[in-house]
Amino acid sequence: MTLTVASTAEALDEARERTLALVASISDRDLVKVHSPLMSPLVWDLGHIAAFEDLWLVHRLAGEPMLRPELVEIYDAFETPRPKRGELDFLGPGEAREYLEAVRTRALALLNGENTIHELVLRHEQQHNETMLQTIQLARLDGYRAVGTREAPPPSSAPPTGLELVEIPAGECTIGAPESGFAYDNERPRHPTDVRSYLIGLTPITNATYLTFVEGGGYERREWWSEEGWSWKEQYDITRPGAWTRDLSAEWRLSRLEPLEPHRPVVHVSWFEADAFARAHGARLPTETEWEKAATWDQGAQRSRPFPWGNDLPLAGVHANVDQIDRGPGRALDHPAGASPYGCLGMIGDVWEWTASDFRGYPGFRAHPYREYSEVFFGDQYKVLRGGSWATRARVAAPTFRNWDFPQRRQIFAGLRIARDL
Repeated sequence: MTLTVASTAEALDEARERTLALVASISDRDLVKVHSPLMSPLVWDLGHIAAFEDLWLVHRLAGEPMLRPELVEIYDAFETPRPKRGELDFLGPGEAREYLEAVRTRALALLNGENTIHELVLRHEQQHNETMLQTIQLARLDGYRAVGTREAPPPSSAPPTGLELVEIPAGECTIGAPESGFAYDNERPRHPTDVRSYLIGLTPITNATYLTFVEGGGYERREWWSEEGWSWKEQYDITRPGAWTRDLSAEWRLSRLEPLEPHRPVVHVSWFEADAFARAHGARLPTETEWEKAATWDQGAQRSRPFPWGNDLPLAGVHANVDQIDRGPGRALDHPAGASPYGCLGMIGDVWEWTASDFRGYPGFRAHPYREYSEVFFGDQYKVLRGGSWATRARVAAPTFRNWDFPQRRQIFAGLRIARDL
């Protein structure tokens, strides 16, 4: 996606309007509060977005002094882990908004048509929008008003369960982002790989199917859990997905408690839970290579599609519900227009999907534009998620995008799709 000066300014402004709209109905008290040790105070995110833009667009790109260099350490995401951010001397709500405005005014004045770094800053802000929605989901703020909220469509006459499987034939495919266009360093280099034939879920696992797992003793049957997963479950008394009520009748969607809708993808499950569910059904989680092949590889054309359905960006409400603030996933499951070359549905924009893969660099990986974005997280501590959620913006929700987190994390808008060997 090539940006002109005008389109860059327009995209940056749209992202900022959305950021501010996300917190417009939240009190200063709740902006400053630590709602979960897993998450930053919401006002820290606002200051961090401004500081990142100050660093990259004002200082590193334009070569001008930062507006607030003294804030670099406070808003350095790598140096200040989330559990410590509530203790920092960060800007208050009014100051953070003023900093956002001042940096943006300066950045636009220095705008010269640069593409890559502006795209980096733009996507960084959009990714923090999703992180902020995770915080809002955990906070369950009374009276929170989401922007752009719309209702999910009614289910089809026979909604999928997630247990229906599609066969993916063996053969070579190409994985990763192409050389042209914007991509994060961990998405490159694009490389050929060979994958044996396998089965993968037609859709993500739905609430109804996961409910059957829960009611059938899914959190009690030791044989379905890994040793580490069982230890985590027992230590924290995990008995159901993170947003479900104890009686299994409802789930939290941002600030609202709503009846559990059976046809929606299950969300807020950890990798441990996803792995146990798959084992209980004689299946497994797909590797990220299997996931990407099922999402993009056009066997007949011998090439990868930019998106499961073709070349165009997601269309909200058809391919995925990206670019909307909804109260949960569930739009893409019934939309054949969003199908991958193999017929898989809902691969972009409903829920992040856990994979079996550890987060590592591709062969020939090179860190860019800074090592701390990806490389420092490589290893077996983090599991890869694919696909993007309902809260993921369209620019970010590419099938090559690799998200990652600890296997015990449930704040992500994450679900699962199963796979099975042939």
